[in-house]
Amino acid sequence: MPGCAPAEQTAHAAVAEIQPLAIDPKRFIENAEKDMEHSSEIAGRAKWIYANFITEDTAALVSEAGRIYTEKAVRYASDAAALDNSKLSTVEQRKLEMLKRAITLPSPADPSKSQRLANLGTELNGLYGKGRFCLSQDNCLSQPQLSSIMANSRDPEQLKQVWQGWREIAKPMRALFTEQVQLANEGALALGYNDVGELWRSKYDMPAQQFPQQLDALWEEVKPLYESLHCYVRGELNQNYGDNVVPPRSPIPAHLLGNMWAQQWGAIYPIVAPKETPGADYDLTELLNANGYDEITMVQQAERFFTSMGFEPLPQTFWQRSLFVEPQDRHVVCHASAWDLDNKDDIRIKMCIRKNGEDFNVIHHELGHNIYQRAYKDQPFLFKGSANDGFHEAIGDVISLSLGPNYLKQIGLIDKQPSAEADIGLLLRQALDKVAFLPFGLMIDQWRWQVFSGEITPENYNQSWWQLRQHYQGVMAPVARTEADFDPGAKYHIPASVPYSRYFLAHILQFQFFQALCKEAGYEGPIHRCSIYNSKKAGAKLNNMLEMGLSEPWPKALASITGNEQMSGQALLNYFAPLQQWLDLQNEAADRQCGW
Repeated sequence: MPGCAPAEQTAHAAVAEIQPLAIDPKRFIENAEKDMEHSSEIAGRAKWIYANFITEDTAALVSEAGRIYTEKAVRYASDAAALDNSKLSTVEQRKLEMLKRAITLPSPADPSKSQRLANLGTELNGLYGKGRFCLSQDNCLSQPQLSSIMANSRDPEQLKQVWQGWREIAKPMRALFTEQVQLANEGALALGYNDVGELWRSKYDMPAQQFPQQLDALWEEVKPLYESLHCYVRGELNQNYGDNVVPPRSPIPAHLLGNMWAQQWGAIYPIVAPKETPGADYDLTELLNANGYDEITMVQQAERFFTSMGFEPLPQTFWQRSLFVEPQDRHVVCHASAWDLDNKDDIRIKMCIRKNGEDFNVIHHELGHNIYQRAYKDQPFLFKGSANDGFHEAIGDVISLSLGPNYLKQIGLIDKQPSAEADIGLLLRQALDKVAFLPFGLMIDQWRWQVFSGEITPENYNQSWWQLRQHYQGVMAPVARTEADFDPGAKYHIPASVPYSRYFLAHILQFQFFQALCKEAGYEGPIHRCSIYNSKKAGAKLNNMLEMGLSEPWPKALASITGNEQMSGQALLNYFAPLQQWLDLQNEAADRQCGW
């Protein structure tokens, strides 16, 4: 394998041979399912406590709970791979498959190594959650606070300072991450996989080697739209900052795109907004503040969106147990997330909500996870999950596509919808988040898969990271980076070991779902003006798919909404078609040389 060290080549070649297991498969499945359900609740509660109270004691507890859960999951995965499934029903065979691929970071059989892997995960999470950058001696800011500066400042030097400062928190992660990769790969080998990346790619109801091909095909489909957007944004930033800050034919400096990771660019809309056509004559953040929305009422409004479609209200425990506001007396992991603590009704969100339009959207997204979790609660434990992980991420985003002027008028935040002339501005604002995200969503796991396989070694972690970012996104670091840095660790999902391809898939799937649900709601007109708010028909069709959980392969779940078993970027292209035409005209008129 190119780039592998000799020891890694030997390890990857020695994939474990699974020996047949002489136990009753049906009894095995029944016992494993009960045990994993109980263990997952204990591990989940320990994670919740740690994420909300980061201390040495909670770190020790979550490490131990995680170790026990991971060791069980690995043991059951290994046994499931060795069982004769020829006499099992289709449902039982699928449950065995779920057991084989349930683990994210498989631990080695050696108890000391297993404990070490658990401790590494906790330590990496702690470094991220406790991370602060001090602008001055008495002004140390958390990631959400720093992200606010990235979104609102227009001073390139201040943006560069904050961008570089946040990445200091990731430097200590490098050695820990390297050790984590080595141990998890050892666990993957014992399960019959070449490395952890192959394990992750095996979770999509297709051969592992076909999954990257599926992603490549989707990216090639939507790439021209991204390239048009990139060309336009770079041109507008160049006009705003000048050639010395934004060279007209180079990748875009990553600190200027309004986001700590340059993954979504919506915050710079005021800089790149259309000048010849009117945009939306409202600012969602200002509307929320003017109408007295606080953190709780923002969540309550998101809940009303789902109840308007026929979903049951959230349980009272959701309101009692969720974290909505960043505490001032302790360290917490502020990254927004949705939780299902008991695999039944104890659903929650954990989020340091800021009273702005971006977080209003994020809340709808997180509640989408909760609604999905509750919908499949009556499935057997091994089928409690989304059809594939991209589905889970897509559901909340389907709702966010409905948060346009039509919806804002219905809930009384605006008096009238903007004219059709404003559509380009509205579409551009959305594309800065939805379309700009696509290559970022793709490259995270491209980097990680190559790390797991040994193609990227610890000696070139950072160099390879920026090569991929330039290749896919056309962005570059604003200051020189070396292998003393570990910029991947500044993104939550790397220290947290969360697979990322799901987010790329979600940004494709949400448009497929949305287009189909708008049709079900009886909507006629430009798809970008649709809202499924108040549509019980759309809600019923959506709920039918959500209730399936993992019980069927994802193509069947997809077809239950769209009528088609194939993922496609065409619905996304349909949604942004007016914008694509406009962008190409703008770039041509300005005689811009696109690409990087």
